This record gives sequence, C-alpha cells and structure tokens, in this order.
Amino acid sequence: MKRIRARVLPVLLAAVVAGSVATSASGVPASAAHAEHAHEHPLIRAAVARPKQPPAPKLPVVNGPVMSTAALVQDVNAKSKVALRVLVVASSSADFGLPTWKSTLDRIGQPYDVILAKNTTLRAGQLVNADGTPKYSAVLLTDNALISEGTSAFDTAEWSVLWSYERTHGIRQVSLYTSYGTFPEDYCLRPGSEGPITTPAQATLTQAGAAFFDYLKASARIPITQSYAYRSRLQSGCSAQPLLTIGNDVLGVTSTTADGRERAALTFSSGEYQVHTDLLSYGLVRWATNGVFVGEQRHWLNVDIDDWFNHTAHLYPDGRLETDPGFRLSGVEASATHAQQNSLRDRFPLADEFTLNIPYNAGGFDPAAPSRCSATNTPDPLSSFSRCEANNFRWINHTLTHPTMDFLTYAESFSEIRDNLAPVREAGFVVPTEILKTPAYSGLGVYSPTPNGPLKDFGLTGSNPNLLRAAKDLGVKYLHGNMSFEGHQPPCFNCAITHPLEPAVSVVPDWPVNIGYQVTTPAEQTYLYNSLYGPDGQFPTHPRNLTYAEILALEAEVGLSHVLSGSVYSHTFHQGNAHHYAPGKSLIFDWTEEIVRQYSSFYQVPLKGPDWSRLAGYTKARAAHFAEIRTGPDVVWDRLTNIVTINADTTGTLFLTGASLVTVPSERYGADLISQASVRPGLPQILLAQPR
Repeated sequence: MKRIRARVLPVLLAAVVAGSVATSASGVPASAAHAEHAHEHPLIRAAVARPKQPPAPKLPVVNGPVMSTAALVQDVNAKSKVALRVLVVASSSADFGLPTWKSTLDRIGQPYDVILAKNTTLRAGQLVNADGTPKYSAVLLTDNALISEGTSAFDTAEWSVLWSYERTHGIRQVSLYTSYGTFPEDYCLRPGSEGPITTPAQATLTQAGAAFFDYLKASARIPITQSYAYRSRLQSGCSAQPLLTIGNDVLGVTSTTADGRERAALTFSSGEYQVHTDLLSYGLVRWATNGVFVGEQRHWLNVDIDDWFNHTAHLYPDGRLETDPGFRLSGVEASATHAQQNSLRDRFPLADEFTLNIPYNAGGFDPAAPSRCSATNTPDPLSSFSRCEANNFRWINHTLTHPTMDFLTYAESFSEIRDNLAPVREAGFVVPTEILKTPAYSGLGVYSPTPNGPLKDFGLTGSNPNLLRAAKDLGVKYLHGNMSFEGHQPPCFNCAITHPLEPAVSVVPDWPVNIGYQVTTPAEQTYLYNSLYGPDGQFPTHPRNLTYAEILALEAEVGLSHVLSGSVYSHTFHQGNAHHYAPGKSLIFDWTEEIVRQYSSFYQVPLKGPDWSRLAGYTKARAAHFAEIRTGPDVVWDRLTNIVTINADTTGTLFLTGASLVTVPSERYGADLISQASVRPGLPQILLAQPR
C-alpha cells in the first residue's frame, strides 16, 4: 500500500485542482504548448476545518455600582438626528471580542470606529459632531466592564460620559461578553455557575429571544462551544428579559436602566469563527441600531459543476488512476441531477432558489445529438439529455477544450472563449456572454515560471494579457477567481476585484472544496482525502484516516461557515462528483444537502441563489459600497421624520438596511428591508426609515 501511495500522490494533488488536462473535442490531448502548463494545481486547497478559537478569557465578577458623576459630565446637545455609524469599545487591541465585532461589521458593510479604552480618555466631545449631532447610532462593548489586566479600562468618569451619551440620544448598547455582578452597572444578572463549555451546549430562544433574533427559527438550538459561560439567574423585580437559556440558566438578556437606557448582553464568549457568533452577532447589531444601518446581510448558496461534456481523470479506491478516457457523466445522470435539485427544493423550502451552475466545455458536446431525455438513437446521450434539461440549469462558458490559459496567444484565447458559445447556443442553451470561468482558474496570475516547476501566485498583475484582451473584446465582464489564491482574495467582504491590467473585467472568486475532481464515489473520495490529509498523506492533518461520514461532516462545516457568514461566492465541484453512485445519491448533493439541512435547522430566512450574472453584479456593487464608505459619506437618520439622508463625496453605491428608496424597489429579506442606493456628490439621496 505504501508503494501505491508513493506512486499516486503526485497525481492526487489534482484532487484540489479546479480542472483537468486539456483535451480536444475528440478526446486527444491539446497542443503541446497547452499541455506544458496543464499540470496539477496544488495551491487550490480548501480549508480542511474551520479555524479554532483561542481559549476565551475569564472575566472577573465584580460587584459595586459606579457612583453617579453627573457633575463631571459635559452636557451634550440632544438632537433627533443621528449619524449611521457604530462605535466599538474594546479594552485594548488584544481584546478577545474585538475581532468578533470587527468581522461582523465588515461582513455587513457597516462603517464603525474603534475606541481602545486602555489607551483613550473618553470625552463627551468625541461622541458628537460640531453641530451636536451624535456620531454613533449604536455602542458595542466587547465585554460589560472592559476588563484589562483585572480592572476596568474606563474609570468612573468615562463610564459616565458613555452612559450620558446613550441616555441623552437614545442610543442602545450591547455587551458581547458579560459576567454577572453589578460593576460597572447592573444587567440584572445574578450568579448561577460559570465555566468553560467544551462539549456543545444547545441554547434555546425564549419568546423574547425569538422576536429579537427573528431571522432564526423560534425552535432553533444555538450550539455554544469553545466558550466560557456565566450561567446566570435574573434578579426578580429587575427590568430585564431573558433571550437565551439552557435549562434554567440565562445566557442572554435585554435590560433597561433606571434612566431609560436600553442594553443587550450575552453571558458567554463569542469568537469570530464560531457558529453561535454567526447566528447571533447580526441580530445584536441590528437591535443596537434599531434596525436602520448602513450595509446588509443575506445568506446565499451557489454550486458550480465544472467540465460538463468533458472527460476527467478517474481515481479508484485502490489508487489506480484512469486518464484514457477517464470519467464522463452519462446522459441519464444529467436528468438524475435535475431530479436531485428538485428534491432538495421540495424537502427544504428555504432552498427554493437553488439552481446548479454548469461551466461546460463544448468541445465534448455533439450538436447532432437530438434534444430528448433518452439514450436511444442518439450519438451522445449526455448531449441529448443536457439539451433536454438545458433550462433547468445555468450554463457558464468554461472554454471549448479546457486548455491551461497562462500563456495562450490572443488568437488561441479568443477562439477558446468564442467557439465555446456557438454550438450550445444553437442547440438552445442560454449562456451569458459576460461570464467566463477559465480552466483551473488559469491565466490569472498563478502558474509555474518553469515547465513543470512549482506554482507561484504572482497576483493578478501576473495574468495573461492576451486572455484579458480577448475576454474584453468578446464582451466578458467577470472572470472566476479562487479564494485559495491570495492574489484573488478581494479586500472587502463579498466584493469583486477590478482587474488591475484590464479595468473592464472584474474577478469574482469561488470557494474550493476538498472533494476531488477525479472522484465519483464515497470510497474514492475517502481514499483521496486520506491520501492527502491522513497521517501518511501529502499534507498530514488528522491523526488517523477518516471515514466518508467524517470527511463529509468536516467539508460541510467549512461550507456552512461560508453560508452562515453571508458569503455570496459559489462553491466549485466537477462533473465526476455528480455521478450517481447510488439511486438519488451523489457527492455533490451529499455535501449540498448537509449544508441546507443544517441551515434550515437554524434559519427561517431563505437561501438566495442568484444566477452568475446577478451574483457578479452584486459583488461589483459591494465593492462600490466599500469604496463609498471609505470616503466617509454623511448618512444621517432623523428619528422624528424617519428620513435617512445620504450626502456623498463621490459617485457610487450604498447598501442600507431598514430604509427604502422612494423611486427604487427595495428587497424584503425576512423582516429586513434592504435598499441599494446610487449616490453622487451634490445630490442628497433620501430614504424612508422603517426602524424596529
């Protein structure tokens, strides 16, 4: 077995490749110039598990309320208007909760400022503009006492400044991590028990919690793990409502102070990579801002099946690799894949929009094959079945013969892109001109500078200019990138990258998966995965070889983290993964169904599944949104008139939640109203707020 593994492993690196060796329509290898660079792509490797959080700090339990220091507080000018910006207050740059708040707000696209309490003396003037308008519509604390080195990083005067600001302007406050005790103020939490949670504990939503987190199912169980928790009781007669409980223990609360300030708090630590953070942090921000804020969050699921019509290498469970001819889907499996898609929608209504994207290679398509879901009297059943099912999938240009495009000439690039469209369009397929997925993401700056040498990420400036020029000339606006390449990772969440060498073209990355392009069954995937990540593998990660069920659970965990975070990017699979290894079963839908099943157990808002043109357009709008907020637009909500006014310094786009445009339809996503506003200097944009 050792001898076989040593022989096969160099080929097994292609498990994490987004393509195969280029072939012509007849199955003959492509030109030597193409084949020279058609080696495996070891940089395309998905995460094998979600990142683990460092141990959460223990907060001291301190009693004794802060004395009133009203005389020390400079009065602020109370106004009905408030700027739509958020204030994050952390004890220091090393604060455990700071990355959590920052990642949450960055995903949403909400502008924010950070105050490091240990290094800052908070003054009233820091919280208001020159005209007295409050700068911040919400205050987000990393923990209730801003503990640093055992004591609060704010003194009594600074706490009084913050509370005076909140009280005067009606600003809500959230504490991400809260111990019981009455210092520096009382959340009505009283001692129960405390300690680390290492085995997942299932928290439930109270009636108030179900209303607070109304995008979640009222029956949802919130899995809390890798956390330190203060299991609390509520003080009787105190103005507080529990949000989350485990048995009789309270783990989340809203409460109101005697002077009318509204607060929410969780009593357990929440790291940026944890499922419970994904589920709850958005709701905390939404509540703190009264549901009116800059940015938005939705949940998406898209899956690509690359290399349709092509043959790809086929790995067997004994390590044998077949490349001539390799594996190609049968026609019947095309219809069976459509049936799986329908079944998923029927069983999981939240996935009703789910539709597969199919990047195809028309070099393997037979235009003479009639359009019918039958293998009888057809020169190519896959072509016939695909024509019959064409309207049930979304088709994407993946080039004619699947060449590596790092060094193609302009003419070669042009013909590969152009000639992949005509035969299928004439057969009735709808294929967008503006979308191109290059084989193995080639031509976009990741290649070997020497034949068969190690690959290097040169960034997008290392892209093939011939490919870019040909793509632009043929009307391509968006190229698929890959999140495993640093050079393809956008600087903002859910954004596209304007290509530095060709601004008419943008790069939208995909998520890779660790389900190999050359595997078709659970046994094949298990052999491949363990050959890569087992104790004797090329990238030893696990202490023992895993079963298929364990591998699927890990892959679904990573994929689910993308979905829960709100990532719009598609996940890439390959045509061999759509093989029906048993009736109604394929590797693609094993993964997809597990993602959707878990999502549906948590949420009651739907999974969005836009086609690639709309997906790409959204990522470009998100990039414009982040470019706009970097210039500091003046976004102000008048809470008396419920008018939101945007005064921008540059022309661009802003997403807003909880406000609608007068002239442009807004999208209702669950209880949230989401608008995309076009802005430009000197022309204020007016929206109508719908606060929660």
